[in-house]
Formats: sequence, C-alpha cells, structure tokens
Amino acid sequence: MSGLSLEIAAGVLFLLTLAAVIVAPKGISIGWSATIGAAVALALGIVTLANVVTVWGIVWNATFTFVALIVISLVLDRIGFFEWAALHVLHAARGNTVKAFAYVILLGAVVAAAFANDGAALIITPIVYQQVRLLGFSPTQALPFVMGAGFIADTTSLPLVVSNLVNIVSANFFHIGFVTYAATMLPVDVVSLLASLLVLFLYYRRSLPSSYDHSILPPPRSAVVQTSLFRASWFVLGLLLAGYLLSEPLSLPVSIPAAAGAAALLVLSSRSGLVKATKVLAEAPWKIVAFSLGMYVVVFGLRNAGLTHLLSAGLDGFGHGGPLPIAMVVGFGSAALSAVMNNMPTVLVGALSISGAHLGLSGRSIAEYANVVGCDLGPKFTPIGSLATLLWLHVLESKGVRISWASYMRTGLVLTIPVLAVTLVALAGWISILHP
Repeated sequence: MSGLSLEIAAGVLFLLTLAAVIVAPKGISIGWSATIGAAVALALGIVTLANVVTVWGIVWNATFTFVALIVISLVLDRIGFFEWAALHVLHAARGNTVKAFAYVILLGAVVAAAFANDGAALIITPIVYQQVRLLGFSPTQALPFVMGAGFIADTTSLPLVVSNLVNIVSANFFHIGFVTYAATMLPVDVVSLLASLLVLFLYYRRSLPSSYDHSILPPPRSAVVQTSLFRASWFVLGLLLAGYLLSEPLSLPVSIPAAAGAAALLVLSSRSGLVKATKVLAEAPWKIVAFSLGMYVVVFGLRNAGLTHLLSAGLDGFGHGGPLPIAMVVGFGSAALSAVMNNMPTVLVGALSISGAHLGLSGRSIAEYANVVGCDLGPKFTPIGSLATLLWLHVLESKGVRISWASYMRTGLVLTIPVLAVTLVALAGWISILHP
C-alpha cells in the first residue's frame, strides 16, 4: 500500500471505528466495534502483529487496573459505602444549600481520585440525585448537583495514576511511577478543584434553593448494609493505598495492588453473603479490555501512516517557547481532539506525537502531563468526549433527568474553558519549579 493510500485507509478506518463505538449500531458493544476495526487494520496491512504486541504492552496495565477499580466500586456500592458518604456530607451542611453543593463537589473529587472518574460519575451522581429529590428539590434545583457531580468527576481525575484510565495509559507509556505522578499532579488537581468549585457556583448559584431541612434525610449509618464488612472495607482500602505507594519503588504495575484490593473485597463480601462474586465479575466492564486493545491498534495505524509525525513536527516549533506555550498548545489541543474523537484514542495520539517531538527534558515533561490534563478535561466539551459521559447521560435519563446534547455542550464550554486554562497555567508553573 502506497504512502498516500495508507494515510487515507488509516484515517477512514479510524473514523469508521470511532463512529461505530459512539453510535453502537444495532447494540454492538464497544469491544466488538474496536476489535473489528483492529482486525480490518491487520487485514489491510495498516498495522502488523508486532504492532498489536506493542499496543498490548501499552494498554494491559491500564485496562486491568480500570476493571479492578470498577469491581471495587461495585462492591463498595452494595455495602452502602457511597450512600453513607453522600448522606454524611448533606447532613454536615446542616441545611445550608451552598455548603451542601460544595461538599458534594468535594466528595465527587475524592471519589474520582480514589476510584476513577467513571466510578464517581456513574455511582455518586444517582445517589446524590436521589437524596436531593428526597429533600424536596425540584428537577431544576437538583440539576446543579447532578451536573456538578458529573463535571467534577473529570476535572479532578488528575491527581493519581488510577484516577482516570487516560492517566494510567499515559503513565505506562512514559514509564511514570505512582509517586512521581502524584507529586506532580496533586497540586495541579487542587487548582483544578478550586477553579471547578468557583465556576460551578457562579454558573448555578441562582438555581440553588436557600436552605433545606436535613432532618428529613435518614442517618448515614442507615445506608450501611453490613457494619463488619463496612469496617473491613476501610482496612482493605488502606492496604490498597499502601500497595499503590509501594508500586513505584518495587517496580510493580498498579494493576497488581488494584487487583489484590478487588479480590479481597470480593472474598469478604462473598463470605458475608452480601454479594455473589460471579455476579459482580460479570458486571465488570470486560469489554473495555477489548475496546482498549482494538481502538489503540487502530490508532497505531495512524502512527504507521505518518499522521502522528505531522503532530510531532508541529510540536517541534514550541521546543524553545517556554513551559506555558507548550502546556497551552498540548493541553488545549488534546482537549479539542478529545471532544471530537473521544479521549481514549486521543491520549495515545498525543503520547505518540510527544514521543516523536524534540521538546527537551522539561518541555517533554510538561507536554506529557498537559496531554493528560487535556484528555481528562476535554471530554466535558461534548457528550462524545468520553464513554463515561455517554453512560452518565443514559443513567440520568433512566432517572427521568434528560440533558440534551445542545444543553450539555453550552454548559460544558462555559465551565470547562476557564478551568482548563487555569489548570494548565498551574501545571506549567509547578513543573517549572520541579524541573527548573
């Protein structure tokens, strides 16, 4: 296949595969759509078997970590862990709606950091919506809490490697350890959290009721299904954090402590009779494994066709432009690509482009993290920016809350642009301090 025809074939196949993943014609799962795309890429010679092996080396740790975190979230949800936390913050606000709004945002940030953005968006949002409706909030008054929980799940999914599937893929690609990543991104995430709180409050302040009667809410302990298992889960989560911290000095992939934590919770909850391990494992997102491998094989075809080299050449011009221009170009570039072609393929396109660019040590480090920031926040521009957002909208619709794509995009653009800009400025400044 000639160079031009290879580029055309790789580009067309990528677009068709992405469309199939987003639209899901006839209910075909994202795993099958991506796998078919990868098979076609192999058949046409766009990629080779060696490329498939390379891609598997990039994605396996990320996908199995993600599956383990979702299993952990599912078990904790059955225990009543997240509802207990939501009731705590609503009671803690003591009827002050502004405080309750801020506390819910903070809760979403903590859950996103520890259990990934998908867990925060898909588990916390329905729980919070249920509780504020119980308080008598109208759908309009409940909307700020719903949108806030969904928004914060992505904008504060920066701090840890495990906070977003995008983070794991990028950290694995550039060989960034858990502690090194956290030392860089935790301060940046704090800035993103504060900026998100501010823009969310300014945008929704008129929709928030002045107060509520928190005595209507059940006590937090009522959400706990089994006390002994609830206490044991805290112990397991403590060990999980210790495993994450030890993963870098021991050169272990983060999927190992994540899998161990998931296995421990499954065993404990199964023995208690609360859940069936087989049922929880069946509900785990195994299709993400097939999706990650298949989609990234298709993306690797773009690299073979030379399309990522064009992006690398474009980045070369910013090699001596200083940290802020690099952060802004890479961050907003990856955010825009995430918005139109989903953040999962975008993070690999960005990583491949950065690895081929000549940016210097400090510039390359800024570009690596700016790519993550853009891919974490960029999905808030459009509903197709991430699969989690599409699922989140579906969950809300099942609860009777319908958010149109036009409404979502209007809100997403207004909220995300200032948060993304402030976060990238913080990133450039912090990395300049770490790597002068």
